[in-house]
Amino acid sequence: MVTRTVLFLIILATIVSIGCAGGKPGKTVEPISSNSGGTTESRAGPVSPTWIDAEVEGPAISIPAIEVDSGKMLHFRVTIQETSQAYMVYKLGGETYVRANICPPCRSVGFSLLGNTLVCNTCGTKFEASTGKGISGACKDYPKAQVAYVISGGRITMGMDDLLTAYENTQRPGLP
Repeated sequence: MVTRTVLFLIILATIVSIGCAGGKPGKTVEPISSNSGGTTESRAGPVSPTWIDAEVEGPAISIPAIEVDSGKMLHFRVTIQETSQAYMVYKLGGETYVRANICPPCRSVGFSLLGNTLVCNTCGTKFEASTGKGISGACKDYPKAQVAYVISGGRITMGMDDLLTAYENTQRPGLP
């Protein structure tokens, strides 16, 4: 009986120590280069979102471009037609992307950026960050539609109609 208990404790300790070690031995983080200003940044894991308040300017909204340029992934909400809608903004390969921030089947409002992939924070479905197209997972048939924008005066500005169109397109399977 004592031998079985000791054996069980040894196995349990081994499992716990493997779980606590985390990651894979010898794994290194490669720099992800950015084309904006020739800077290079290193990312050890997913870029988690930072929620910000968007500024409403008549039929448009805007957010500060410097926040995205600094490597952050931004999420913001806008109320359009009496409905609160979520959006995300991130920079990838020197290009800024604005997309609807919803995963309709799992009802998630939240994505992280892992390299060139958007990952749903609820169901784990993966999408190509540059196209919004689904890669794998339960919700992959609901690509993240892109929002048209302009960058001027240090602000990323989007029209309410463009935001609404992207949000509605993301709620339907397939690309528009």
